[in-house]
Amino acid sequence: MAKYSLMTIAVLGGTGKEGSGLVLRWAHGGYRVLIGSRDADRAAAKADELNAALGEDVIRGLSNVDAAKQADVVILSVPYGAHHMILESVKDVVQGKVLVDVTVPLQPPAVRTVYVPEGKAASLESQALLGEGVRVVAAFQNISAAHLKDLEHGVDSDVLVCGDDAEAKQEVFQLVEAIDGMRAIDAGSLANAVAVEALTPVLLYINKQYRVKGAGIRITGLE
Repeated sequence: MAKYSLMTIAVLGGTGKEGSGLVLRWAHGGYRVLIGSRDADRAAAKADELNAALGEDVIRGLSNVDAAKQADVVILSVPYGAHHMILESVKDVVQGKVLVDVTVPLQPPAVRTVYVPEGKAASLESQALLGEGVRVVAAFQNISAAHLKDLEHGVDSDVLVCGDDAEAKQEVFQLVEAIDGMRAIDAGSLANAVAVEALTPVLLYINKQYRVKGAGIRITGLE
């Protein structure tokens, strides 16, 4: 295992499938990782579960606010229905930080149909709510949770990264490439997250149509 990084990552929504998969991969790669949840006890239980899978006691579970407060970079991986509420709860403690929004606007039960919210993209809504003091980056929306949990195999997928701050995007590129098999692709400004988020329901449709568990994306033509 890699020597531990000085960077601390908080994954809000880290008890869910996608969030816990990212937690597992980054902890395995040597990052200090905190799981955030509205229920701190639930976060602690998930941390215990993932630590057992890793064979090390390296992940901690906290409330969303406490996790975000202690982190250098905050990852938001929550159902769209909880998106606004959780952002409001951590708004004060994420000022001055990079927030990576993984949230996809889905409208159950039609999760395989693209839904464009009032703010055009979840990450754009995050930036509007949090203000200029937070550098919001959109990434990881198109990564299968099933692949993240399988530490025996790399994650064969590109990650489209959108943001308006070049330095913040560079930090996220490092997080992408810390996961075996992933490649970070600069996909432009945060406004382009509209298209990136909309790819997720398309991939969910492809999974069902072709009976696969984790369709991903690769950008061709790059060296």
